[in-house]
Amino acid sequence: MKKKYLAEFLGTFWLVLGGCGSAMLSAAFPAVGIGLLGVSLAFGLTVLSMAYAVGSVSGAHLNPAVSIGLWAGGRLDADQLPGYIISQIAGGLLGAAILFVIVTGNGSSIGDFAANGYGTHSPGGYNMLSAFVSELTLTFFFLLIILGATRVEAPSGFAGMAIGLTLTLIHLISIPVTNTSVNPARSISQAVFVGGWAIQQLWLFIAAPIAGAMLAGLVHKLLAGQNR
Repeated sequence: MKKKYLAEFLGTFWLVLGGCGSAMLSAAFPAVGIGLLGVSLAFGLTVLSMAYAVGSVSGAHLNPAVSIGLWAGGRLDADQLPGYIISQIAGGLLGAAILFVIVTGNGSSIGDFAANGYGTHSPGGYNMLSAFVSELTLTFFFLLIILGATRVEAPSGFAGMAIGLTLTLIHLISIPVTNTSVNPARSISQAVFVGGWAIQQLWLFIAAPIAGAMLAGLVHKLLAGQNR
């Protein structure tokens, strides 16, 4: 189990550093910034790369909502769930800490630090209801695809690609709405450094992804039956 938890720690560290790092360092870099498309690809690539790096060790959840959804879908034992979640949050926090050091290295402030938000803190000014519906719905489909792509009956070796590309699509849809969470560890890691409004709004980026993930786990059970 220690190997699984270490794999989740490292994987979530990489997701936060690669995904949020691309948003903070490269998205609007003068003249050659990668923009929303680049940030979306960066998040997808972090999951894709770690799926093949540590997937055989821990499953490469990298996300408390994914672990909870897999538990709800009958894929993860309840006694493993706390260790997965703690490892993911810790890895995300370390990733954010490293990113903080890098971002401030030229005298810049961290600004919103790619934190998730709604209302005046939504990139597009979307309200709380839009944010909640977006996070719940997109996490639901993220988990449904993860559960389907990792079934024994699914084509072998392609799950990482399907999951990474799905996360890319999710970011393409929802960066303007919430900066895209679908991952409480990613949201917690940035909110801790921003404080204030980010901490106040953090509940949504914990509750909505978990609700969507649990619903997906239950729906997958209905679709897959005994062949989970």
